[in-house]
Amino acid sequence: MTAAELDKLDRFGYVLVEDVLHKEVLETVRNRVEELYDLEGENAGSEFRKEPGARRLANLMDKGEIFQQLIAMPDILELVGHVLGPQFKLSSFNARSANPYSAEAQPLHCDAGALPDEKGFWVCNTIWLLDDFTPENGATRVIPGSQNWRKLPQDVLSNPAEPHPDEVLVLGQAGSVVVMNTHAWHGGTANCTAHHRRALHGFYCRNDKPQQQYQKRLLRPETQARLSPELRRLLALDDPMNDQLSSPEQKASGFLK
Repeated sequence: MTAAELDKLDRFGYVLVEDVLHKEVLETVRNRVEELYDLEGENAGSEFRKEPGARRLANLMDKGEIFQQLIAMPDILELVGHVLGPQFKLSSFNARSANPYSAEAQPLHCDAGALPDEKGFWVCNTIWLLDDFTPENGATRVIPGSQNWRKLPQDVLSNPAEPHPDEVLVLGQAGSVVVMNTHAWHGGTANCTAHHRRALHGFYCRNDKPQQQYQKRLLRPETQARLSPELRRLLALDDPMNDQLSSPEQKASGFLK
């Protein structure tokens, strides 16, 4: 990664990396996502949650090798590591598609309701643009620099769903990836177009925090058996500490607010 990209990530809380997915790969991902929406129907996203005004998919690591390739791309992991430090893992890998003419917009939030702790930042999201992000179709808004405020928007703002005077829309072409320090205040906007606005969300956390979705429980044994040592490490499949942190008995997995 370039010094300029790292500087943007530090100062603004996010950086757009262009042309990560070439045309053929982008089309493969789009096709698989739409196939899953069709296959899962009303149950789409049920492993995590459903959302008014949007289609969801969850547990993508168990639903195609193409997704396993994406979450381990070295250039993207380098940026994630710049935010979280060297010890991090995949917390979840989901998809979100803002519905056409959807008036619903997400309130400003920090992922997992998380504030930096004594060790620093511990949540980082990657947004894989499957469609162009435009001012009209539900692009993500972010408050630059808010990752350093150590405050949650719901504790400061009377209505986090309203426009913020300092917000910036994250715009880019399909095939790009946004790496975002999601202690920064952010949220999806309304899609005012006739088309779905699709993206993947590869969410990472520091190793000493629970996974949003406990990968060891969600992934089928046959999927786990095919994974490389590097993917097993990234998913924390052989990490006893992650088992303690993320297992359902701890009631910590799936805790994103």
